[in-house]
Amino acid sequence: MDFTLSDEQQLIVDTVRRFVQTEIAPLEADLDPDAGALDPADQDRLVAKTKEMGFYGLDIPAEFGGPGLDVTTRALMAIEMSQHRAGLYNPCYGTFGGAGLAQLYEATEEQKDKYLYPALRGEKRGCFALTEPSGGSDPARAIQTRAHADGEQWVINGSKLYISGADKADFALVFARTSDDPGRNGVTAFIVDTDTPGFNVRRVVHTLRSTHYATEIDFDEMRVDKTQILGELNRGFAIANDRLSRQRIPYAAGCLGVAIKAQEMAIDWAKSRETFGGPLAEKQAIQWMIVDNEIDIRHARYCILEAAQKADRNERFRTEAAMAKLVASEGSGRVVDRAMQIHGGLGMTKDLPLERWYRELRIRRVGEGPSEVQRLIMAREILGGSFK
Repeated sequence: MDFTLSDEQQLIVDTVRRFVQTEIAPLEADLDPDAGALDPADQDRLVAKTKEMGFYGLDIPAEFGGPGLDVTTRALMAIEMSQHRAGLYNPCYGTFGGAGLAQLYEATEEQKDKYLYPALRGEKRGCFALTEPSGGSDPARAIQTRAHADGEQWVINGSKLYISGADKADFALVFARTSDDPGRNGVTAFIVDTDTPGFNVRRVVHTLRSTHYATEIDFDEMRVDKTQILGELNRGFAIANDRLSRQRIPYAAGCLGVAIKAQEMAIDWAKSRETFGGPLAEKQAIQWMIVDNEIDIRHARYCILEAAQKADRNERFRTEAAMAKLVASEGSGRVVDRAMQIHGGLGMTKDLPLERWYRELRIRRVGEGPSEVQRLIMAREILGGSFK
């Protein structure tokens, strides 16, 4: 496969790299090592710059006012955008904007006017409420939240766990079982305003991230109108799963960007650090760690770009996306771990971003589907779907 960048892609990569180096990294010198946001004045200034560059709302399709980037270009940008301290938690601190909830692109025009367009303009926040306490890796069968029809309304009871941003959201996509089908064909998606009676954020769930948390939500006799159904009745899981494979590619690319930066730091340190009469770079143990890092980086880059190019050609790419996510998240974790080892005691401190990347990458082995699920996806396709 030809992974040579076009002139336009190279220009975009150079532009994003320069933005990170000259606009983002200098600001981090004055932030807490675990900071997840910029000063509002800096945020507004940099958002204005990304809008001027035409890169605001990277994942928004052109028909909804976004740049309409192909998957390969989006992945290349993600590699560059993650190469700073907070790059895996909040790439460029959100100054390139987000896509809102991609599932809303399938909404009715009335729903788009009420939820999608305000979300794209930054006027409303949404959250994605799928995972439940009973299980996360097999959400279709784990969903025990139930909804039953009552005239023109639906009544929802149940709970959700590990939901990001529910306490600050204006609305939520809530997935509930609406039939006796125990699998994915009995789930419906509802768009729920978070001020609806019966919608309760039960508690905050703290995670490895010092400045990030998830939430647990309860639904107690929560009533929503039938017009709040997103898509078709009993077809909600198809909406939940929509675009998931495509999203895994830039997700994997962000992991790779951090690995590339950690490798650069490890090489610079190995060349400059003097121990036992010479630089670390002369020690075979260090050389092998650097080489193993390079193997992991090149492996991840190949898998990411192969998946992206297949997606852009409208070829089947589910296995390739799963492989990219698996290889990049696990391999990048190894790269950062070795970089920390090469830096010794300094690598364990918050003077460097390595320890934060280490924690973030541990989360990424679970986010967007854990490694075991990615292997299951690949196994099913490789074996021709001959088992469940």
